[in-house]
Amino acid sequence: MSAEHIRFFFDPICPWCYQTSRWIRQLEGLGEVTASWGLFSLELANDGQDDRLPRSSAALRTALLADERHGPAAIGGFYATLGEAVHERGARVHDPEVITTALAGAGLEPALHEEAVGDPATWDRVVAQHKALVEGTGSFGVPTIVLDDGQGPAIFGPVVSELPSDADAVELLRHVVWLTRYENFSELKRDRADPDLKSIRRFRAREARAQADGGA
Repeated sequence: MSAEHIRFFFDPICPWCYQTSRWIRQLEGLGEVTASWGLFSLELANDGQDDRLPRSSAALRTALLADERHGPAAIGGFYATLGEAVHERGARVHDPEVITTALAGAGLEPALHEEAVGDPATWDRVVAQHKALVEGTGSFGVPTIVLDDGQGPAIFGPVVSELPSDADAVELLRHVVWLTRYENFSELKRDRADPDLKSIRRFRAREARAQADGGA
């Protein structure tokens, strides 16, 4: 069976999206998929209403410029190094030093970050990519995958809390692809478990402090 060509849309702030991206990379290593990467802004999707989320616009703008200058492998590598820093080591997604270090870790020039945030047009292009996905597929969050390298049907998910075994990863892919291509299907859902990530633990601690302060 030939590999599936998947376009994976991400916002680097989302830990569940990061976990699903690790599943995609696992499948790439197994020869089951080829992946390209696209941008989605949770800040835009939430219309700025969720103040609990740090803004990831600088990272998205940097990813956009990396893609434009160096192609899809560059944006995928940057997302991998940035995601590891943010979600596994607890770094701040909006910290310029974290972003430039992630660029260097992906073999890209750190100056891309300063150039990206110094040019207002990079945000306009992020917004345009976000809106094109939303208008074209009805997407509302991340992770979103679009089959046929972005030209086929799209679906939100799958949301995975931990990386599956290789056998389960492939089996999950088979079911996800079938459901995505089945036009009569729209939704399955249950409560999600928190991934074992430092970013999640920090977020839950911040929520607990906010609740305690609100009840004081």
